[in-house]
Amino acid sequence: MEKRFYFVFGDLLSNLVAGGLVGLICAAVFSSSWNMIIAMVVGMALGMLIALIVTVALFLMLFGAMEIMIPNMLTGMVVGMIISMAASMHEVPLLTGLQDGAMVGFIVFIIIYCLQSRMSGKVNLTETGSGE
Repeated sequence: MEKRFYFVFGDLLSNLVAGGLVGLICAAVFSSSWNMIIAMVVGMALGMLIALIVTVALFLMLFGAMEIMIPNMLTGMVVGMIISMAASMHEVPLLTGLQDGAMVGFIVFIIIYCLQSRMSGKVNLTETGSGE
């Protein structure tokens, strides 16, 4: 697991940018005339496509493929689903879509970082330190 500040910052920045951009586009594309389930499926695919393009165009050469691709694709998928479903139920302003997308990108970054740390065995999150 990469712990150097440059790469952790790159992961965070790429998730924020991808999430914000996917949220902005999904808020602009989807309206209340869409069926919620169809909007979710189309938003998921659109979010993954946008995240892929953003990742390859902006961040891949700077931060590495494996560290960036998985979190960004998950961010794009989750943001696309959430924002498109919200936009299909009621009008979502573009700035709200941008903010919510970036917030979901941050949450995905935290979850993936904690899971990766837990799976690599580097950090034991359940240890109490009592020495037992």
